[in-house]
Amino acid sequence: MCKVLLVFLACLNLLVAADVSLKDTQIWNEQRVLNINSYENFGALWTKLQGEYIASAVFIILILVISIFALHYMVIGPKKFSHDGKKIYAFSTFERLFHFVAAISWIILVPTGLVMIFGSYFGGGFFVRMCKNLHGIATILFIISVIPMLLCWIKRMLPASYDLRWMMIVGGYLSKEKRPVPAGKFNFGQKSWYYIAVFGGFIMITTGAFMFFLDFNSTSLQTIFGISHIDILRISAIVHNILGILCAVFFAIHIYMAVFAIKGSIHSMINGYKEEEEVYILHSYWYKELSDKKQINPSYIYDSETKI
Repeated sequence: MCKVLLVFLACLNLLVAADVSLKDTQIWNEQRVLNINSYENFGALWTKLQGEYIASAVFIILILVISIFALHYMVIGPKKFSHDGKKIYAFSTFERLFHFVAAISWIILVPTGLVMIFGSYFGGGFFVRMCKNLHGIATILFIISVIPMLLCWIKRMLPASYDLRWMMIVGGYLSKEKRPVPAGKFNFGQKSWYYIAVFGGFIMITTGAFMFFLDFNSTSLQTIFGISHIDILRISAIVHNILGILCAVFFAIHIYMAVFAIKGSIHSMINGYKEEEEVYILHSYWYKELSDKKQINPSYIYDSETKI
């Protein structure tokens, strides 16, 4: 009996000694405790968003967007323009090339991102890990395309006074009537997608890199923002997921408009040319600009008193 008691006391003494040594370590005092305290802030927000809201929001938004597309197609229908008339050269080979690379990257990024959000429903494992790796590879493609996209199109994407009028009539897409719409080479909808994809894309690249390389050196960020490494990862995931949902919605809209809502519109990113009637109706300010600069011989003439 005495021997058993002595063994118990010895074990207890070792546990106490181990506890003291743990509390003297940097991990326990400076990292673990800080992380536990911060759980009340970003940790709780992260858990609530990921556990209760993100997946549900994605599912609801996707169903809503698909329903709106179906309703628009059945009630309003696609806009159709003559393909027998003149063509207007809209996009150079270089523009079409980096747009193609960006399109491929988004075709991979969106579904693989959704798989990762719903990873638990897929049972985790090899399939989800494969999607994670594909997501990383597609990010490299996006990085390759986003720089020329920024430099080549930023001037045309700057806000213009007529963008507000475009927004008020939703670009004329809620009407079956074909009347000139106030828009330049890129309309307000395309500009919105551009800013979300390019500038939001830079944020997503950064936050995605943080999550992909989990153990990166974040000492400077911790010092600047006064938060722990785990909170940097939590904030990155929250921002990345919210922007990801927004990008997925705009990407779906972009595809619907190019493939279904405007018949033949996607051809401009294949051969570089838009139909003259399409430009006259949907990009009337650009059409007027090309006419005034004698860069085209217009088939449609504006009255100088007519307001677009």
